[in-house]
Amino acid sequence: MSRLPQWVGGLGAGLTRLSQRLEDQRRRAEASAAAGDPDELRRAGHADAPAVESPAVDGPEGDGSAGDRPVGTLTVPRTQLPKAVDGVPGPGSEQVPPATAGSPPESVPAPPSYAPAVAARPEPVDAVPWGVRVAAEAGWRLLVLAATLWVLARVITTIELVVLAFIAATLITALLQPSVGWLRARGLPRGPATALTFISGFVIMGLVGWFVVWQVQDNIDSVSSRIQEGITELKGWLLKSPFHVTESQINHIAKNLQDAVGANTEAITSAGLEGVTVILEVFTGILLAMFTTLFLLYDGRRIWNWLLKLVPSAAREGVAGAGPRAWRTLTAYVRGTVVVALIDAIFIGIGLYFLNVPLAVPLAVFIFLFAFIPLVGAVVSGALACVIALVANGVFTALMVLAVVLAVQQIEGHVLQPFILGRAVRVHPLAVILSVAAGGLIAGIGGAVVAVPLVAVTNTVVGYLRSYSREQALRMAVAPRGATALGVAPTPPPEPRPSQGHQE
Repeated sequence: MSRLPQWVGGLGAGLTRLSQRLEDQRRRAEASAAAGDPDELRRAGHADAPAVESPAVDGPEGDGSAGDRPVGTLTVPRTQLPKAVDGVPGPGSEQVPPATAGSPPESVPAPPSYAPAVAARPEPVDAVPWGVRVAAEAGWRLLVLAATLWVLARVITTIELVVLAFIAATLITALLQPSVGWLRARGLPRGPATALTFISGFVIMGLVGWFVVWQVQDNIDSVSSRIQEGITELKGWLLKSPFHVTESQINHIAKNLQDAVGANTEAITSAGLEGVTVILEVFTGILLAMFTTLFLLYDGRRIWNWLLKLVPSAAREGVAGAGPRAWRTLTAYVRGTVVVALIDAIFIGIGLYFLNVPLAVPLAVFIFLFAFIPLVGAVVSGALACVIALVANGVFTALMVLAVVLAVQQIEGHVLQPFILGRAVRVHPLAVILSVAAGGLIAGIGGAVVAVPLVAVTNTVVGYLRSYSREQALRMAVAPRGATALGVAPTPPPEPRPSQGHQE
């Protein structure tokens, strides 16, 4: 019993020190709560303090007992409490739970290591193959372009007369514009020069048309009699030919033709009435083409400048450069075609005249007009001349006409066109044939006449715009370090001149 007061005194001193430490921790926790320090809050035993990972610390015995304690547990060391006296255990280590059981976790735990890895789904754009994406991009653009062309074709079909009149006026303007420039260079004002060129041009074209009609009317009787004689000769040749054609078969064919004409009399009459409407449309188109030509000759530059204002500013410079080049190409094509057609008509007409073929002059005029349809026009006009020569003068004359036509066309294709047209309107023959066929299917004879100059102008414009875009890209590109202006120039530098000794 002598140790009981000592044990009670030690227990009281330990509880006093414990209360002091708890009080100090409470004060530090309040100060840390005001300052926002989570470590102090955890050491003070507050449950709402955020958890902070800390390494495990071994206990005083080195057995790692302290590492088994939960984080944030308040522990009183055993050395500061009295040990058991007379079999009465001491208070031991007192633990204060850091938080309540229902507090939510701060973060979601990581999945276990045995869980299978799930790959992220790619974006839909990345899942489509590159070739399919390119085909789709090109496909919808082609569809938009086809729809635009279809709408444009429908509009042109609706106002076909106006479009053909404007195109004809453009071609005539390209033919007459150099005359206006020549007169103005001689000091004549623009108005009188335009009027003189306009009147002279249309008077000449009117005289040519009147001459053709006069020649046809003057020779129609002789041509009809010659055609009757030719049919009789053809009938006799068929009866004596090795084809064993009988006279009854020929008469049967003639009777079928007469019956077909009699059965289709109503259709022929309606076609004649429609022909009156066609004649009115032709005269309307001629008047419209004349007025359009007059204004294009007089005010063409102003009209072009007004059209440039409708082009977006980003593309205006390129279009302004392509326009004059396209006009030069069109002018070269029209003037060259007129010269070539005139040479063809003169030489073939001379051949027809010396071979005593009827309607030689009208046939020469038809050859001149059909020469504006490349390739196809020459074949049609030459075949017409051969047929008339065959019916009127016989097989030998037809063969001679065929020889004359082929000789003139060979000279035209290999000498005249390369020399007169040059490189200004160089178009591949396949493109010529396809464009003439497409133009004829779309707009008849007028479309066939317009197709080739349209293709030539388009070729010039596309080539210039391609060169212009390439040059603009070179100008906008950053030059490499140390490069000179000559090194990044869009055109190659001029070749050095040969020395004097080399010239000798």
